[in-house]
Amino acid sequence: MGKELTESTLTAKGQTTVPADVRALVHAEPGTRLVWSVMPDGTIIVRAKTKSILDMAGLLKAPKGKRVTVDKMSPLR
Repeated sequence: MGKELTESTLTAKGQTTVPADVRALVHAEPGTRLVWSVMPDGTIIVRAKTKSILDMAGLLKAPKGKRVTVDKMSPLR
């Protein structure tokens, strides 16, 4: 899977600093949200949440050809 890159220390307030090399690898900037997952064996996976569903708006192009309304798609009409 991955390799151990570096370590950080947990403060008395439960805070830690994400090491600079890790931030660079995931392109994390101030405001980047982190998603924490704890696996059954105790392994913790931290993922940088870099995209929201709203960031994907306009990503797909409408197919060419005849357009069909939702009403015409309904099998109950």
